[in-house]
Amino acid sequence: MAAEMSVEEILEAAVSRHEAGELDEAENLYRQILLRQPEDADALQMLGVLALQRGDPRAALELIERSLALNPTAPECHYHHGVVLTSLGRGVEGVAALRRAIDLKPDYVEACHCLAAALLKNKEFDGAIALLRRVVEQRPDDADALHGLGDALQAKGEFEPAIDAYRRAAAARPDFPEVFFGWASALRCLGRLDETIATYRQAISLRPTYVEAMNNLAGALKDVGEVEQALKCYEQALAIRPNFAAAHSNRLFTMHFQPDADARTLFEAHRAWAQGHAGPPEGGIAPHRNDPSPDRRLRIGYVSGDFRSHPVGLALEPILEQHDRRQFEIAGFSNVPTPDALTQRIQSKVDQWHPIFGSSDAQVVELIRQQQIDVLVDLSLHMAHNRLLVFACKPAPVQVTYLGYPSTTGLSTIDYRLTDPYLDPPGIQCPYYSEQSIRLPKTYLCWRWSGQEEPVEPLPALRNGYVTFGSLNNFCKVTTQVLQCWGRLLSEVKDSRLILRCPAGGASARVQQILSQWGVGPQRVELTGRLAWDQYVSLCSRQDIGLDPFPYPGHTTSLDSLWMGVPLVTLGGSTAVSRGGVSILSNLGLPQLIAQNVEQYIDIAASLAADLPRLVELRAGLRRRIEQSPLMDAAGFTRDLEAAYRQMWRTWCATRF
Repeated sequence: MAAEMSVEEILEAAVSRHEAGELDEAENLYRQILLRQPEDADALQMLGVLALQRGDPRAALELIERSLALNPTAPECHYHHGVVLTSLGRGVEGVAALRRAIDLKPDYVEACHCLAAALLKNKEFDGAIALLRRVVEQRPDDADALHGLGDALQAKGEFEPAIDAYRRAAAARPDFPEVFFGWASALRCLGRLDETIATYRQAISLRPTYVEAMNNLAGALKDVGEVEQALKCYEQALAIRPNFAAAHSNRLFTMHFQPDADARTLFEAHRAWAQGHAGPPEGGIAPHRNDPSPDRRLRIGYVSGDFRSHPVGLALEPILEQHDRRQFEIAGFSNVPTPDALTQRIQSKVDQWHPIFGSSDAQVVELIRQQQIDVLVDLSLHMAHNRLLVFACKPAPVQVTYLGYPSTTGLSTIDYRLTDPYLDPPGIQCPYYSEQSIRLPKTYLCWRWSGQEEPVEPLPALRNGYVTFGSLNNFCKVTTQVLQCWGRLLSEVKDSRLILRCPAGGASARVQQILSQWGVGPQRVELTGRLAWDQYVSLCSRQDIGLDPFPYPGHTTSLDSLWMGVPLVTLGGSTAVSRGGVSILSNLGLPQLIAQNVEQYIDIAASLAADLPRLVELRAGLRRRIEQSPLMDAAGFTRDLEAAYRQMWRTWCATRF
């Protein structure tokens, strides 16, 4: 039959078969054309497209470049050239080819889509947005373009315009789950958590196996204090995709917020994560070639996704300033998706800087080995943007976990975890860590005030005539048990008030409903959402007594309030994470503010509220206590940290001989 057809007719039939997914038949027809006309540019191009579809980009590149040499002004050929080059990792050449396609055909929608995606990947947000807006002008109901526009706007931090783009995309194609995923992500960035949860659920209703949406839905549920629901959502995602390591990590971190979290349960869950996701690399762990001289200058590598405006980045900054560069060379391996001003400051304080976001685990492992890092420090554990699977490959001879939160990673390839005498009291040997615990002699963390010089205001109760309690921690730490405790406290302290950071909507209603059970009406509770820095400082100053949540207490937030003269009541738990407030108050010489159970917690807070002269005295002296404590001794803390690194290194060196 083909022998009776013209080349044009064969090409038309071949493309029809191609579009129908009949690839073998289409290839046969394309090759019949080339038997007649070996230099047929269209047949060569389409064979290249077919090769790419079959997973052979190198063959595709050869065919498309032959076609392009024959017809250099064909925009479709430049488009396919760009697609193939991009698939081969030759992004710069791919972008150039796509731009050429659009130059030749300005209304080339597919090329605009593809180029916008490439620019978005390169974080060239303005260029991607401009291209997608061009498509939307031509096709106002193009759901793909509107979806891409929403993603680009969101990546740039323009969340309201992104939501508008997603809304239009959903109107054009209501069964588009990725649109609802992006929409929910933008809503979460704005703190509109009830809408976030509903929108993620809409995405899942359209695709019941959408595990990425389940993972993010669980995170939003945690943010509104629904910890048990969040854990169930993570488990649902993992039942569908057991190898979803990030969701499994998120589940582990969230478990620390459970009121009944205990060390053994946490440890077993962490070990299960390691067994499921962090097996030994293919071929085993390669020997380390680092010079085993115990007293030489060491290369320390810090790995984190939080070298940004985050408590981890803020706590690390004074350490980097104090490191003894005669003894230690410092490298930062930054897994930060969106760098900020603090990222730049941290970069300026290290000797080597390596952005690793988007790099594969294998690439990062090779980089660390090339840099001959001696001591590699994980600063994330199972928090977002961790690189624990890099540590599972043991790229450095000594590996440590520190600072993110004082728990365990579950990894046998991380040798040590840093702690202090209050998080893990001496004499109590906890078997529920995969790492060996090294106690820093005084404190787990170093802190400094992040703002301008702010005066300590007079005790608010003196002018108000009532005591104001407060907690400005992330609301995920405020469990039902915590709210019930605070309700009892407020019912006992007549006319007292509570300032609480809390998302609007369902979370606020839940707070009011629980507190009302103790006779605490809404007029006694001030709920606030996200705060600018000056608002945050103002609310710190308006508190008379700070209330630490449990079992996951505050750290940076607690120290900020203490700096503004607000004494803190904390409840020490059975895990290291639950004893963060114990460590802070012990280092300030205020053990009398540490409770061992809920009854004692209420008694301590109520007694403070009844003794305004004592509150005045505490408020006046807290800042000086912090300034003179180990918590603000950056130089001394860093010497202790360096001594720990040196001892770890010497231990490794001793095994080399």
